[in-house]
Amino acid sequence: MPFDFAHVKHAFKKTVDKRKENTINMEDFRSIYRTIVHRPEFQEIFRIYSPNNKVLVDTELIDFLKKEQYETEGCETMALEIILKYEPIEEVRKRRQMSFEGFIRYLSSDDCSVFKNDRRTVYQDMNQPLCDYFISSSHNTYLISDQLIGPSDLWGYTSALLKGCRCLEIDCWDGSNNEPVVYHGHTLTSKILFRAVIQVVDKYAFMASDYPVVLSLENHCSPTQQEVIAEHLQNILGDKLLTSTLGDPDVTELPSPEALKFKILIKNKKVGTIEEGMLRRNFDRRGETVEITDSENLSDEDETDETAPLCTKSDSSKRKSDCRSPPLPRKKAKMKKKKLALALSDLVIYTKSQKFVSFEHSLENQKCYENNSIGEVRARKFIKHSAKEFISHTSRFLTRIYPKGTRTNSSNYNPQEFWNVGCQMVALNFQTPGVQMELQNGKFLDNGGCGYILKPEFLRKRDSTFTPQNVGRYSKPMSLSIKLISGHQLPPSNLSKTNKADPLVHVEIYGVPEDQTKKKSSVVKSNALCPRWDETFSFTVQVPELALIRFCVEDEISLVSNEFLGQYTLPVMNLSKGYRKVPLLSKEGVNLEPASLFVHIWYY
Repeated sequence: MPFDFAHVKHAFKKTVDKRKENTINMEDFRSIYRTIVHRPEFQEIFRIYSPNNKVLVDTELIDFLKKEQYETEGCETMALEIILKYEPIEEVRKRRQMSFEGFIRYLSSDDCSVFKNDRRTVYQDMNQPLCDYFISSSHNTYLISDQLIGPSDLWGYTSALLKGCRCLEIDCWDGSNNEPVVYHGHTLTSKILFRAVIQVVDKYAFMASDYPVVLSLENHCSPTQQEVIAEHLQNILGDKLLTSTLGDPDVTELPSPEALKFKILIKNKKVGTIEEGMLRRNFDRRGETVEITDSENLSDEDETDETAPLCTKSDSSKRKSDCRSPPLPRKKAKMKKKKLALALSDLVIYTKSQKFVSFEHSLENQKCYENNSIGEVRARKFIKHSAKEFISHTSRFLTRIYPKGTRTNSSNYNPQEFWNVGCQMVALNFQTPGVQMELQNGKFLDNGGCGYILKPEFLRKRDSTFTPQNVGRYSKPMSLSIKLISGHQLPPSNLSKTNKADPLVHVEIYGVPEDQTKKKSSVVKSNALCPRWDETFSFTVQVPELALIRFCVEDEISLVSNEFLGQYTLPVMNLSKGYRKVPLLSKEGVNLEPASLFVHIWYY
C-alpha cells in the first residue's frame, strides 16, 4: 500500500513532538499507520456488513458486493478472489474471511476504481469503417513547446505514441544534403530529420495499441525530396507501411481498424485514383511528377482556409455578419502550381487529403477514401449554422480539426464541441497540459486506450437528424448521483508551507451544450490527509454517450484563487456503480498515487 512521504513525515512529526523524542517505538509506528490507513469512512461501511466488527465472512462480503457495488454475476467467485488477493492475514484468508485490513486494501485497489474494469481492454466492435471511430490525434506532434521559437523533438512522437495517439502530424521541408527535415515552417523552431522521425514511429507505433497509425504529412518539399520521403517510408517501415488496398482497388468503403491492425497509413495529397497508383507500382516512378494547382495545396493543413468565407449567397441576410473573414493568418499561400512526386502520391491509399469546399460539394464529388482538414474557427461556425450537414459529412468522410494559427503558445481548443458533431481526428497540442488535454486523455481511456472509440450510432447513421443543440429523440437521459465522501493523501499544496491544504472538489460534466455543468463542494480547512465531505451531487445527462465527467481537486488559497492539486476525467458511460476510488492525476497526466477521492456512484 503506497504512502505519500509528506503525509508520513507530517504524522511522524506529530508523534515525535508529542513524546519530545526523535525516535518512535512499535506503538508509535502502529499509531502512525492507523492515522494514515484506518479511514473512519471505511470502518463505517465495514461495520454495516460485519456483525462482530472483526471479519467479513464470505457470505457477508457477497452481500456487500451485491448491495453496494451493484455486482450481479459471479459474486461468489468474485468474493473468493477478493479475499485471496487482498486479505493479508493467512489464517483469516484460509477461513475464507476478510479482516478490516483486507477490506481497506480492497477499497483502495484498482478493483474498486471508478473506471469500469471491463473497459480497460478493447471491448467495442472494431470491424466498422474507419470513419465510424473517434481517433486520438495530435497537432504539430514534433513540437514540445510553443509554435514559433520552441524546440522540435523526437520525444513529441515517442510520448504521443505511448499515450495511444493514432494520428501524428509531420511537417516536411527541404533540408540540406537532400535530407528532408521536420519543423514548423517560416518560424524559428528547431529542425529534426524526417528519417529520424520515421525511425521513432517504426519503433513505437504499436507499443500502446495494435490499431493503425495515420501519418498526416504537411508536405512542403521539392519533388526530389518528396521522393526521399517515399524511400524513407518504405525502407524504414517495411511491411508496416500500407502500400496497397486490402481487397478490390475500387474502394467503395473504408476498411476497419481491425483489418488495418499493425499498419501505418500515409495521409497526403494524391494524384488520380487508388487503382491508377497501384498499377504504376510495377514501374520505376523516380523523377515523375504531376503539377497540381494551389487550390489543391500540397500542405494538408492549409491555414488559409481560416480566411475562407463561410456562407453562400443563398444564406439568409441575418447570417451575413457571420461571413466576415477573420484576420489573415501566418501562412498565406501563393497562387502557383506545385509539383507532387508520384512515388509519394502512390503511397497514399485510404487517406487522401482533399481540400474542403462545402458539404454539398463533398456529398456530390468526394470519394470515401478522401478526407478533409478544417480549421477550428471555420468548423465552429459550421457547428453553429449547419450542424446537421456537418454530422452527415462526418458520417461519410474522415474529418480532421486543427488549431487556428494564432495559437502560437500551443494552447488548445475544447475538443468536445467537435466530437459532438462526429469529427474523427480532433488534433490537439499534446505538449500543452490543461482541461482540453485532460478531456482528450479521459475520453481515450475508453476501449482499452487503443486510440479508437466507436462513435454513437446517431453520429454514424447517414440519415441522422441529431444535432448537439437539438438532441431530440436521440436523448437517453441518465440520472446520475455522486456522493463525494472523502479524499486521501491529497498532494501537498505548493503554495502552503505545511501539507495542510484547504481542499475543495469540482465535479464537471462535458458533453452536448445541454449537459455542460459544474458543481462544487464545500472547502475542508487544513486537511490534505483525510478531508471528509459527505456531499451528494445529482445530474441529469441527456446524451451520456458523448459525456465526460471530470473530478478536479483544488486548494483554496484565497477567496479569489485556487491551486490545482489533481484531477481525473473519464467517459460517463464508464463509471462503475458503488463505493469507488477516484485516482488523481497531475496536470501532465501522471498518476499521483496514493492521492485519491472516495465516492459512491449510482445511476439509472
